[in-house]
Amino acid sequence: MKIAVVDIVIILLYLSAIIGIGFYLKRRAAQNLQAYYQGGKALPWYMLGLSNASGMFDISGTMWLVTLCFVYGMKSIWIPWLWPVFNQIVLMVYLSVWLRRSNVLTGAEWIRTRFGDGTGGKLSHMIVVVFAVIGVLGFLAYGFVGVGKFIEIFLPWEVISPYLPFSLSAEYVPHFYGIVFTSIATLYVMLGGMMSIVWADVLQFSIMTVAALAIGIIAMVQVSPEALQAATPEGWSNPFFGWTLDLDWTGIIDEVNDKILSDGYSLFSIFVMMMLFKGILVSAAGPAPNYDMQKILATRSPREGALMSGFVSVALMPIRYFMIAGFTVLAVVYYDRLDLVSGGQLDFENILPSAILEFAPVGIMGLLLAGLIAAFMSTFASTVNAAPAYLVNDIYLRYLNPDASNKTLIRASYLCSVAVVVISTFIGLYVQSINSVLQWLVSGLWGGYVVSNVLKWYWWRLNGLGYFWGMLAGIVCALLLPPLYRHLFPAMASDIVPLYVFPAILLLSALACIGTSLLTPPDDRQLLKSFYRQVNPWGFWGPIRREVQADHPDFTANQNFRRDMFNILVGIVTQTSLVALPIFIVIQEWQSGLTCLLVLVISALVLKKSWYDRLSD
Repeated sequence: MKIAVVDIVIILLYLSAIIGIGFYLKRRAAQNLQAYYQGGKALPWYMLGLSNASGMFDISGTMWLVTLCFVYGMKSIWIPWLWPVFNQIVLMVYLSVWLRRSNVLTGAEWIRTRFGDGTGGKLSHMIVVVFAVIGVLGFLAYGFVGVGKFIEIFLPWEVISPYLPFSLSAEYVPHFYGIVFTSIATLYVMLGGMMSIVWADVLQFSIMTVAALAIGIIAMVQVSPEALQAATPEGWSNPFFGWTLDLDWTGIIDEVNDKILSDGYSLFSIFVMMMLFKGILVSAAGPAPNYDMQKILATRSPREGALMSGFVSVALMPIRYFMIAGFTVLAVVYYDRLDLVSGGQLDFENILPSAILEFAPVGIMGLLLAGLIAAFMSTFASTVNAAPAYLVNDIYLRYLNPDASNKTLIRASYLCSVAVVVISTFIGLYVQSINSVLQWLVSGLWGGYVVSNVLKWYWWRLNGLGYFWGMLAGIVCALLLPPLYRHLFPAMASDIVPLYVFPAILLLSALACIGTSLLTPPDDRQLLKSFYRQVNPWGFWGPIRREVQADHPDFTANQNFRRDMFNILVGIVTQTSLVALPIFIVIQEWQSGLTCLLVLVISALVLKKSWYDRLSD
């Protein structure tokens, strides 16, 4: 075995603690659906924000980010715009407030406040449930693959295979480990619901903070700036770029050039422009119906929803990237000591676990492993919690058993949790690359989500039928177009295909959405006025706004569009500074770090005056 007994004890203590939390909170969570899925809307915003940050501190994403930082250096700070990471800024500035004003249990239930209970409303409701379940299955498969790859490094198959009554080929060993840890995560989320998730996340984030700081400091002590410069190509420590990437690893680590080629990021300016274009649209659409949306709906007020979303970046970025930079620096300088071979092939996604194995001292390794396993469980558990919320509240309770007791509904939630985990596990068995799943989720599937969900906030004329057909067209295109593109353009890097498919998905779903809305009658006027008065969005609501003002002369329409756009721009600068600053500190680029710190302080002060001081319900 490759890890010390002390480290194993730390991991076992953590696993025991989170299962204990689940059993302890089981009775409180089982009171009703709101208690199970939203913690009774009694949890403070900073705990929900810390929980959300913890859920984003996942193994799969962290492995991916360490790989990016290793290969692309400081330029890697832009690549997570694929998610896009700055959607948290848009949520912070205005969308969390708009969403939380609805006071509903799920994103699908929110659809009823916008499109009602007619044919269009029911179809829209169902398509959101379908999208939510597909998205949940995809994210669970993504996490499943990541945790399996991670554990395989520390617990080689040959160590445990003598104690098991079956044998496995090398390619399926990560999947076996994935099944073991997803089972544990499923147990505690089934028992304690949202409360269990939040308390376990707070424990996990505390562990990760200690471990992350330790790794970053170890890297700073062991690696001098001169040693790092000698081990990296020219431009590696510069976050800015030209038309092309201009990073050449020839003569340093030649295999990295092949990685850059396979990723398809060589024309970096085009890549960043496409990410920014997609990211703005995805962010304007609001949160997808997953755990992020559920935690916004679980806050105590619209103002606390905004504070929760803003706190995510403040809590997550500095700690996560301090650790990422620490492992990257150690891995680059001592690359020859890493074992990156998995299943007989070189796999750069193994940099993080190999670096932990090589550089983390006893005790710190246990904390890191416990924290990263917990991070996987946090993401997994929050996602598992989201799926039954839609299936039970929006399908079972609404259509199948409207009179179900709380006990019956909680049991149905248990059953749905197990079902989605089993299905996602089968999907994960056919996934080899973390990045391939990530790209399909954030570029392909969300491409189908964008148009209908942008227009639902900002255009009064979008009706339920238009929303439904726009979403359906987008989902179908997201499932069919990536394979078609791979067939038509076989030379294109496969992992980046979904990003290039995004504009086509966008166009086809827009035609379906807008065309259907204009060819069918608008939704009920009273419904639209009720929604507009409750949420008070800015956008193209002129006819509805005038009617609401005529009915309610004391109503004040939202005139904050320009201020919100300014705050988003400043917020993205602040968030990017929170990403870059810890990396500059670890690589000991002090002049760049001081400049970054100055930008961070100025932008934060501007946000304090322009956003925080004006925040209200």
